[in-house]
This record gives sequence, C-alpha cells and structure tokens, in this order.
Amino acid sequence: MFSGIIGQSAAIEYLSRAIATQRIAPAYLFAGPEGIGRSLVAEQFLSLLLDLSQTDQRTLKNHPDSLWIAPTYKHKNKLMTVVQMQKQDIPLPRSHPQIRLVQIREMTQFLSQAPLEASRLAVVIEGAETMNEAAANALLKSLEEPGQATLILLSPNIDALIPTLVSRCQRIPFRRLASDQMAQVLKRTEYSEILDHPQLLKMAQGSPGWAIAHWQQQQSISPDLLQADLGHLNTPLACLGLAQKIDQALDLPSQLWLLDYYQQLYWRTYGNSVLLHLFEKAKEQLRHYAQPRLVWEVTLLTLIEHQTHSS
Repeated sequence: MFSGIIGQSAAIEYLSRAIATQRIAPAYLFAGPEGIGRSLVAEQFLSLLLDLSQTDQRTLKNHPDSLWIAPTYKHKNKLMTVVQMQKQDIPLPRSHPQIRLVQIREMTQFLSQAPLEASRLAVVIEGAETMNEAAANALLKSLEEPGQATLILLSPNIDALIPTLVSRCQRIPFRRLASDQMAQVLKRTEYSEILDHPQLLKMAQGSPGWAIAHWQQQQSISPDLLQADLGHLNTPLACLGLAQKIDQALDLPSQLWLLDYYQQLYWRTYGNSVLLHLFEKAKEQLRHYAQPRLVWEVTLLTLIEHQTHSS
C-alpha cells in the first residue's frame, strides 16, 4: 500500500488500517521533525484516498480534487512559496513564510465544491504551525464541517498550533530515524558520502532531509571557514579577521548554519559545553537583526578571552 518509506512503520500501519477499514478521519496532524518522510507519506496517503494509479502520482498536486498549501512570502503583491522564489532566483526575506488567511479562504472555497473525480476532496497544509491566529480560526471553521473532505496538517511543532486545532485532528506521530535507517535513506537518495561526515549526521539528529540540507550548505561555504580552529584563535586581530571574512562571504542563513556547525565542531573537538551558550546567544542576536559582523566579533573575542583565562 505504502512504498519506499523507511522508519515510519507506526504511522504507515495506522493509515493503512484506516484505508482498509474505510474509517478515514476528517483531519490528520502529521507531527514530527522536518525531513523524516511526512510529506512523502502525505503524498502516498492522498494517492490512496483519491484512488490514483501509480502513473497518476506524478500529477498529484494538480489533481482537481486535491489542494496542497505551503507557507508563502508576499513578493510584489503576489504570494509565493519558498520553492517558487528559489526557482526564480528571488532572494528570500529575513522573515519566515506563513500560511495566510487568504490561503485558508481559498481552501474553504475549494472545500465548498463537490469532488470531480474521486469520492472525496483532500487538502494538505505544510507548515501548519506558521498560521497566524486569523488563519487558524478560519481553518477551525472548516474542520467543524469538512463535508466530503480530508485535511492533512504537517507540523514539526505542535506547541505552535492552537490547542483547539490540535484537538480536531487525528494525530499521527513521526519519529526521527535510527542510524541504520538514516544510512538506508542516504544511500537510496545517492547521498552516501554524507555517512563519512559524522558532524553533519549529528547536526541532522535523525533527519535524512536535514542531513542532505546540511551537506548542500557545507558545499557552498569555503573550506577555510569550515576548518577555522576556534580553539586556537589566540589574538584579537585573528578574531576580527575571521569575523570580517564570515560577514563578507556569507548571507544570514549561511551564518546561522555556520554557528550550528561551529557549535558541533567545538563540542566534538574540545568537549567543552561551557561556551556553547555563546553560539546560541549569537544565533539569537542574528535572528533579531543585530549587525552580523559585530555579533561575530563579540562572540569570537569572548571565546578567546575564556580560553585564555582557562589555560
């Protein structure tokens, strides 16, 4: 029934039983970290709900009885997803994309019609936790009377959803993958080289999707920044030079990623958790739009100051 999915046996068993017994809930919440197969399971579940053949799955998101909603940015008075902006080489804003009220209203209009080909309508909402209060309240009204429809919400963070929304959904838990399962997925997707980078695997925390994203990010950063030995920065001048180089070479998302990378590198190399809060503080400051070069200068200078006092 489901194929090619690794590590989510509990979720697959539950959904397979729902299909077999024709006891389909009006709404499901696929809860768990990103990059572990939630979207893949949602696609296959939708295919089963809509009774699509294998050859039809390529056009699933264009099926007249299905609607796939993703968080959007506003760009020139037009709503665009992250994927759409990346395809057009449009720089992503510093803010986070959102599921917006207008998107939920469009979904409500979609749900008001009768199915054209299948026995029901099906909706997937990615990043459901990004809905603001108005959008969430509008969605609640649809969940009260779903009609001939099934809704699937994808969210890594249930706590970010309003409790009444969570209570209207059948929760399907998704788990982080074990090491051997991670290896299976990475080999199948032709990213087996990541298995030779334990630091990236540690950063991924059981998410193959994140492991691949970390690998791709690493490829975009020059080796001299990746190999910077923070434990042997010993002069203020060296700190200021590294801070300048990072600020000039990397955009904000890449700088945030590099802080994660340095955090793991510092821990694995020196086993010192005392200073890890420095990197967390730096990430928080960057997220709140502090001047990046200054953030790096203060972080690196504080790092060598502590190392000098500890030696």
